Amino acid sequence: MSEMSQHNTSQRVMLIRHGETDWSLSGRHTSVTDIPLTPEGERRSAALAPFLRNWNFGLVLCSPRLRARRTCDLIGWGGKAVQTDDLREWNYGKYEGLTTAEIRKSAPGWTVFNQPCPDGESAQDVAARVDRVISQVREFGGDTLLVAHAHCLRVLTARWLGMSPESARFFNLETGRWSLLGYEHESPVLKVWSAPPA
Repeated sequence: MSEMSQHNTSQRVMLIRHGETDWSLSGRHTSVTDIPLTPEGERRSAALAPFLRNWNFGLVLCSPRLRARRTCDLIGWGGKAVQTDDLREWNYGKYEGLTTAEIRKSAPGWTVFNQPCPDGESAQDVAARVDRVISQVREFGGDTLLVAHAHCLRVLTARWLGMSPESARFFNLETGRWSLLGYEHESPVLKVWSAPPA
């Protein structure tokens, strides 16, 4: 933790979860399936644009999935975004497209944080990816925008705070919302969580 003192403690990291899709609306786990935003998802994403216009992000990173890229365009930052596979959503393997209720018929009590996804990623796998993003963001040092997905951004937030990836279960993140990470003195903190357009 001694390296924390080397970070730019005025740095702010904005997180945007992509807008609503048909699958997010119905609770279906969506990773590799590339589906578009709903009309409401487009509207809510665009509603963030006036607020985000006042920010000066020197680094913009985006998941390569269509729903994230479209959200990034609608909020006004698509032209500056760099796509990175490290921000793709948790790979749910054989659970892709299923709801939690459907998964629990064969895996009672299952959550993505406490049981494996057959042929998919573990919490530690996702943590390894978002740790690379955090290192890149901290090395950059200036205000940063990340546009991605719920579980990915929840794990990233837990890791930013120095918590285990499984601790991401405490951070519920809705579609089309913004959150803000930063520092208090030298300590990484969560400043705003899952807020609607300002």
